[in-house]
Amino acid sequence: MVETDLILTDRREGYRVITLNRPDRLNSFNEAMHAALMAALLDAEEDNDCRALILTGAGRGFCAGQDLSDRVFAPGQPPDLSSTLERLYNPLVRKLRDLQMPVVCAVNGVAAGAGANIALACDIVLAARSAKFIQTFAKLGLVPDSGGTWFLPRLVGTARARALALLAEPVAAEQAEAWGMIWKAVDDTGLMDEAHRLAAHFATQPTVGLGLIKQALDASQTNDLVRQLDLERDLQGRAGRTPDYMEGVMAFFEKRTPRFTGRA
Repeated sequence: MVETDLILTDRREGYRVITLNRPDRLNSFNEAMHAALMAALLDAEEDNDCRALILTGAGRGFCAGQDLSDRVFAPGQPPDLSSTLERLYNPLVRKLRDLQMPVVCAVNGVAAGAGANIALACDIVLAARSAKFIQTFAKLGLVPDSGGTWFLPRLVGTARARALALLAEPVAAEQAEAWGMIWKAVDDTGLMDEAHRLAAHFATQPTVGLGLIKQALDASQTNDLVRQLDLERDLQGRAGRTPDYMEGVMAFFEKRTPRFTGRA
């Protein structure tokens, strides 16, 4: 396991576990943790042997969002919160979405504010049954950020998204699963076992093809059908030229388990 003060990276066979590590602050973000997390993601992205990620939090919560005590305001001057988003949160959400490998988020406890939306930016979200998702922004007179106003309507529909954003009420893990906000709620004791099971599975799969699936699904949010059909054509052409496609076909005819390399 590679450790910094703020982020832990555990290298497993074919995947990594990245853990937010400010448990005394419910893993809320300060600038140093932002930098450490981005460095961990970039390092994983550059590692050809890393074919999936697990993102989770140390201690009793996943992430409580922004650490308000980390913000320093000039006396008599209103703060520029847009700068924090532009420098830190928006690049983080973009990177999570752009990674060409599956990202599994294991939410262990509260995911509040930006912490909730960073979880929703991952590909597959698991949550312990005791976990809660809270859009806390309205309590501070703020707007949901880190993609919250984009993810929520697409995941739970406009009526629920509006109520969640305006009321700032917590959503329990089982309710989040029922609404389609997350993939699955699991027993607290089995959360990390299930996350490791998924990541270990992805570590044996055709990684390039999975990355192309992510691209296609993200583009479908704004494409019309004609543009999406064209994109599917182009991405399928790329997928069909990978060694993993040929290996999958051969394994099918030979009635054996494919041995995917995850390489282009």
